[in-house]
Amino acid sequence: MGAPPAPVRADVRAQAADASRAGRPLLSLALASMMEEVQAHSGAVYLMAADQPVLEMAVAAGLPRVFAAPWERVGLSAPIPVAEAVRERRLVWVGGEEDMARRYPRIAVVLPYPFALAALPVATAETVFGAVYVTWPGAHPTVLSDREREVLTAGCDRLAVRLERAARENRALCAEPEPPEPSPSATGPSAMVEAARMVGRLPYGLASLDVHGRVVFANGAAAELLGVRVDDLLGTQPWVSVPWLNDPMYEDRYRAALISQHVTSFVALKPPGDWLSFRMYPSTSGLTTRISRARDVAEMVGALPRSEAAASPRLVTISQVLSLAGALTEAVGVQDVVQLVADEVVPAVGSQALVVLGSRGGRLHVLGHRGYEDPRTVERFDGVPLAERTPGTHVLNTGVPAFFESRQQLERLYPNRRETPDGFAAWAYLPLIASGRPVGTCVLAYAEPHAFPADERAVLTSLGGLIAQALERALLYDAKNQLAHGLQAALLPHSLAPPAGIEAAARYLPAMHGMEIGGDFYDLVPTRPLAAAVIGDVQGHNVTAAGLMGQIRTGVRAFTTVGQTPEEVMRSTNRLLIDFGADLFASCLYLRLDPARGRAVMARAGHPPPLLRRPDGRVRVLDLAGGPLLGIDAEATYPTTEVALAPGSVLALYTDGLVESPGVDIEDALVDLGELLAENGDQPLDKLADTLVRHSAAAQERVDDVAVLLLRARDDG
Repeated sequence: MGAPPAPVRADVRAQAADASRAGRPLLSLALASMMEEVQAHSGAVYLMAADQPVLEMAVAAGLPRVFAAPWERVGLSAPIPVAEAVRERRLVWVGGEEDMARRYPRIAVVLPYPFALAALPVATAETVFGAVYVTWPGAHPTVLSDREREVLTAGCDRLAVRLERAARENRALCAEPEPPEPSPSATGPSAMVEAARMVGRLPYGLASLDVHGRVVFANGAAAELLGVRVDDLLGTQPWVSVPWLNDPMYEDRYRAALISQHVTSFVALKPPGDWLSFRMYPSTSGLTTRISRARDVAEMVGALPRSEAAASPRLVTISQVLSLAGALTEAVGVQDVVQLVADEVVPAVGSQALVVLGSRGGRLHVLGHRGYEDPRTVERFDGVPLAERTPGTHVLNTGVPAFFESRQQLERLYPNRRETPDGFAAWAYLPLIASGRPVGTCVLAYAEPHAFPADERAVLTSLGGLIAQALERALLYDAKNQLAHGLQAALLPHSLAPPAGIEAAARYLPAMHGMEIGGDFYDLVPTRPLAAAVIGDVQGHNVTAAGLMGQIRTGVRAFTTVGQTPEEVMRSTNRLLIDFGADLFASCLYLRLDPARGRAVMARAGHPPPLLRRPDGRVRVLDLAGGPLLGIDAEATYPTTEVALAPGSVLALYTDGLVESPGVDIEDALVDLGELLAENGDQPLDKLADTLVRHSAAAQERVDDVAVLLLRARDDG
């Protein structure tokens, strides 16, 4: 990392350029001068916002500003070149599309074209004013020359000095026009007329588009082929004025030609069955497009080289990327991510199998796989030391993608793979990098040898960036989920030991939101001569609630063991919760069981009333005396109620998560629960517990934790 940025003036955006009063656009002229000296074909100047750490695009040149629309305003922490240049106070160089895809996948997903980019800070020793970036077509060398570096650095330094002088003199910055687009060389009127006549006589269509994609000229043959009058074409974008060209793929080809400055072509179907060929010849001022009939598309595609012919169906479209990004935001665990990649990415890129690799304890770990007939083909790599030389460990360690177009190419670099064939013929190993570190590797396998052209490598590497972010979240979720389940299991009883004459069954379900851990609890305390049962609910469903629940459950057990009465147990537990100072409340229902006498003594603290199913099948809600929630009033009392518990009776104790649901009246929910208990009360107790939980609407939605404790009195005499 470079030195931290110097303090930024809060009023930079509102300060003057040294030439603004004279009407000379300082920023535009500085940008145009730098672009001309280094032969860049586009660029932009950013200025620091006045009141926040944000870069705002002030002027842009060379290409339509809409191309950079996602980065009009950029936070200094954003993982893009201009922000990095300001953060680290240095020139940032991106040598091509693969370099962009690997280091800045967010940009590569939107602009998956061959181009090079340099970003520099505009700063003096004391103040950062903004940043500049310039780009070159894909033909630019992958290394920035010393001359280009010197020109750009000197230009940014001069601009920073002028902005500092203007700020010191408190001169307001005027709105600046974009630098003018290059204009064609002047020609005489007669020559222009003759050129128009010549183009009009050509048997194929010709159209000229400016850098914004607008048609500025079209001959009659172009209008006839497109099925639109020349007057209706002029001044419009073809994908807007020609209905059957209204597809993002065609606009994407125009962008690709302008940004890369490479000749680009495509074919399109004009309904009902005419195929047309479009070939675009770019320059810095726009595009010339040649339009002709593609008489036999099938023959044309068959004649293309394999990589070019296969590119169109395999390359991921913008809509597919957006679909994948949206789907990955919904992935929760690691297996969700693996399945989504198998469903969304594998078909889109034309591969037939997938492996997602991670690391643990210095060894390779297979997180998931799809498409392999014999799982052992993949699983034998699980546990391989990261120091061992394999393509999976290499990509995971270095974060650099690897593409193998054939088995021979793979075995030439990794001879040991001859001994472990997987049945496939080509592979793409994509590094999954999130938060600046490798979190895994995605391996795409192909059944046939497969060429990976530069644009496909860039798209695949960019997709790896999206997958990596989802995988990082999923790994964290799985770790938290495992911790939550372990903690919950430790805090709740592993088994129930009911006294003679009592059967017991319990269920616990965490809320569907949060960490899947909560404050609901239950317990059965096998003290003599009378056992006790308890169920309760600590406010919240998080680690704090779970920890407090464990302390309350331990306190109830201790107070019961020393022989306190039900009322005393509740009062002691209430004071204990207040002494903890946790600012959380808890509901609780405590009962002392006496099956020999067929009685139960209960105390309630703001808890939902239990249900009692009598041996004849009738169910009633027990209206118990009680006191306030635990943790509110240190002097609260909790009167008790004695209830008859004849053999065959079933007591249903539960927390509010079983009956409370948005839009459902609590009394209606209790009636439904009572009917369910009446109809199924003769079932074995474990089956009855499952029935109550499965058929409860509130339990299915689970906005809160659910705990159920069922007690059945039986005649052991």
